[in-house]
Amino acid sequence: MSKLVFLLLLILTGCNDSDDVNASTDDKYYYYPTDEASVTAAQIGDGTGTLDPRGITIANDKLYVCNGNVLEIFDAKTLKYLKSVTAFSKGTTNIPFTNLSSVCVDNKRIYLGSVDSRLFVLDETNTLGINTVGNGQWWNTFVHVFGVVVKDGLVFVKEKNTTIKVFEASQITETSKWDLAPIAKLNTLNGYDEFYSLQIEGGNLVVAGRNAKAYLYYDIASIRANAAASLENPIVPVTKAFSDVKPLAVSISSDWAITSENVGAVNFLRFYPKEEFLNKTYSARINTTDIMGKNPFGTILGIAQVEDRIFLSDNTNKKIRILRLKKAAISEQK
Repeated sequence: MSKLVFLLLLILTGCNDSDDVNASTDDKYYYYPTDEASVTAAQIGDGTGTLDPRGITIANDKLYVCNGNVLEIFDAKTLKYLKSVTAFSKGTTNIPFTNLSSVCVDNKRIYLGSVDSRLFVLDETNTLGINTVGNGQWWNTFVHVFGVVVKDGLVFVKEKNTTIKVFEASQITETSKWDLAPIAKLNTLNGYDEFYSLQIEGGNLVVAGRNAKAYLYYDIASIRANAAASLENPIVPVTKAFSDVKPLAVSISSDWAITSENVGAVNFLRFYPKEEFLNKTYSARINTTDIMGKNPFGTILGIAQVEDRIFLSDNTNKKIRILRLKKAAISEQK
């Protein structure tokens, strides 16, 4: 009985009332996350290594995790460890991975960002190398790489300071040169050497702009139309700044924009209705710092979703946390 009371209090106090109302019963629905599972270093290989989770993504039922100098791959449904990829390998070329920051999968390619000024492009099927952009020298191509996202033929790479460079995916081929020129540049307003989370949704590039204390929205059609001019004057985003919130990561599904946000020394996980979020109305339906009063969140550097499960790259606690979103109906007496 005490557990039931605690759960009801948690739902009522920790989660905001949603707009999901059953008209026939006057029930109101409340959403709350629960712990489902986790991935730790013990599940990698022989279990004797470490896990330093950074950027993550899910594609074709596989979970990809940037783990320091290694790309770890798991089955996203069973969480079974599949393999560790430690280097870019193409013919006689072998470049060990170092300081991996971010990962994205698109059109049968894996795009893997390294803080050490490289973007690796791998074949999704066999993880063998296709090509690299950048040669590892910060004064060439990229001043480090802190985030990457790819969709609809465009590659967005967040580098140091306030720059996002934009490339056509078609520029990267088996034989293309490493020192590719971007087709456009974007301005993140503020920034230095932090990991960044980027998403593409609703015709916009959406960036968790931790330094700008805002989510940054760039209209992709406008990027294409103003690409040439942006090389001299990078495109600035549309924003609605917070006073004290630092957005760290964002993942947008068909229903929700799920974010990690930092306020002072506290890390929040927040769920916004997707359309409201894209319209810059930030009224979180779920606003929590832990799960049912336990296991507080650390710094979450990446979020991914598959079906009804949410994957969090909790860098502080050195694990991938898997949550499930549940819904409770509370009947109102008349």
